[in-house]
Amino acid sequence: MDTRNNTGISKFLLLGFSEDPELQPLLFGLFLSMYLITVFGNLLLILAVSSDSHLHTPMYFFLANLSFVDICFTSTTIPKMLLNIQTQSQDITYKGCLSQMYFFLLFSGLDVFLLTVMAYDRFVAICHPLHYMVIMNPRLCGLLVLVTWIISLLHSLLESFMVLRLSFCTEMQIPHFFCELNQMIQLACSDTFLNNMVMYFAAVLLGGAPLYGVIYSYSKIVSSILGISSAQGKNKAFSTCASHLLVVSLFYCTGLGVYLSSAVTQSSYSSAVASVMYTVVTPMLNPFIYSLRNKEIKNALMRFSGITVLKGTIVLRLKKCP
Repeated sequence: MDTRNNTGISKFLLLGFSEDPELQPLLFGLFLSMYLITVFGNLLLILAVSSDSHLHTPMYFFLANLSFVDICFTSTTIPKMLLNIQTQSQDITYKGCLSQMYFFLLFSGLDVFLLTVMAYDRFVAICHPLHYMVIMNPRLCGLLVLVTWIISLLHSLLESFMVLRLSFCTEMQIPHFFCELNQMIQLACSDTFLNNMVMYFAAVLLGGAPLYGVIYSYSKIVSSILGISSAQGKNKAFSTCASHLLVVSLFYCTGLGVYLSSAVTQSSYSSAVASVMYTVVTPMLNPFIYSLRNKEIKNALMRFSGITVLKGTIVLRLKKCP
């Protein structure tokens, strides 16, 4: 589709958080640090899972996929914001804005569906432990991940094509640090009724259904845990899903908080600040939550680090040899 026929502009302005020049170095350093921690933390988790045969199980397979998606999720928005701060520019091209919106919807959708799949995995592990490996076989795990990608891709394409039909006149300022779907629809000077209907329907269907799946899975998990007679058995069962439950709560609470607060206050600045919680903070905390509360992950990280140290020691000894 030729975008020139649908819009009279070639770029948008991302207003970000502040135009104060004195705050720009602080914002750049803060978000660069958070981005690097997110990338290296999730990358280390992926390497630990892939290098340790003890972690080649469905739960850690989904966790590695979640870490990969989190890296892509933050890479969709943060690098462009850092570039704009560094170059003291707020510009983003029309095509660049559409691309950013598309990938943001894609990876945020993948986050939602992967968390739901992981909840189902914990449901099977705790409620049907004897049949866990039979039910959660490699074929089903691969199929679940494939379905999450297909649904997220189709949703992102649909929303992107819906935005392409809109016309943008003179208002180019987006009061956010990335091209968010709702903000772009609000800037359009053509009729947005159909866009809003599709957006709200997709939010209810693709957001509500996974949330219901998570709540249903954990209601069954809690019932099963309460049925365990020994306190040690209850603690062991709860520890297997505590990290995931914390990540799910953090993601959904921050995401819902953003949209509820924006609906109540109507403040774009507060919405942009609140969006940092689920777009940056949550992906950054995920690897720490899983590694600090999971002995298998900590042991895998220690073994991975030990191999590195051992190789380094051997190299140093070889260099010292005449």
